[in-house]
Amino acid sequence: MDIRARNTHVVAELNYVSPQASRLYNYMYDPGPGTEPTNCRYDPRQCAISDARQAAMDPCLGVQGFQLFEAPTAVADFDDSIQIQDIYYPEVERLVRDLTGGTRAIVFDHQLRQREAGRPALPFGRHGDGSKPAAVGRVHNDYSERSGRRRLQMLLPSIDPHASFLILNLWRPVLYPAIDTPLAVCDARTVKSGDWVETDILYPARTGEIYQARYSPDHRWSYYPEMTPQEVLVFKTFDSRAGNPGRMVPHCAFDDPTAPADAPPRRSIEIRCLVTLA
Repeated sequence: MDIRARNTHVVAELNYVSPQASRLYNYMYDPGPGTEPTNCRYDPRQCAISDARQAAMDPCLGVQGFQLFEAPTAVADFDDSIQIQDIYYPEVERLVRDLTGGTRAIVFDHQLRQREAGRPALPFGRHGDGSKPAAVGRVHNDYSERSGRRRLQMLLPSIDPHASFLILNLWRPVLYPAIDTPLAVCDARTVKSGDWVETDILYPARTGEIYQARYSPDHRWSYYPEMTPQEVLVFKTFDSRAGNPGRMVPHCAFDDPTAPADAPPRRSIEIRCLVTLA
């Protein structure tokens, strides 16, 4: 048996943000001479990351905020953007509606990511002109209270702004299992509102807002070792229901210290999907 299969957890470095007086920002491309690409400073922590496959009870979207599914896809080539939009988007929307009982599901974004050869230090997921997304090695959530609700109005401008909805991220390895740089997800119930730090994410034509997270010893991290291309990890990046104990899931790529040195650099696709709830 592979020794890694007997480990209940690994200990690995996760990069939390160090809060500071000025508002945080990060350019997702090279802003050019004279402009600092980011003012973020990081607080790397050695964290225990549990093997969710060995959990006494399987984590689920409605409790911890994340859930793993066996979900084969008909997409033959994820480098073909037409197949992604014509085949994968509808597959995801069906899965999300079935999972949540939602009235409407809208896929609005996807990213193909490639871990860099040689496993250099994990950045915020972009290099150079920002056209080649890599693994994101910062503890973050894709939306904030403001930007999550703004996304609803962008996609469904006529809807009641107080409507209940979710924004989900669906993460899947591409071509081969994710061994060298898996994705860690944090039990959303262990995150307090004061753990979040608003951060501007700057693109050439727009500015977004995400949350980064400051360290807390209360955070409980998990991952799914050797996720295959037939599996998909679904997790919340926004839940409009303020009373829900698990509304947003911090997540972060990490270098698995037990991964073989010759493990292929992780490739993955992530899909963002908004679903309205009854």
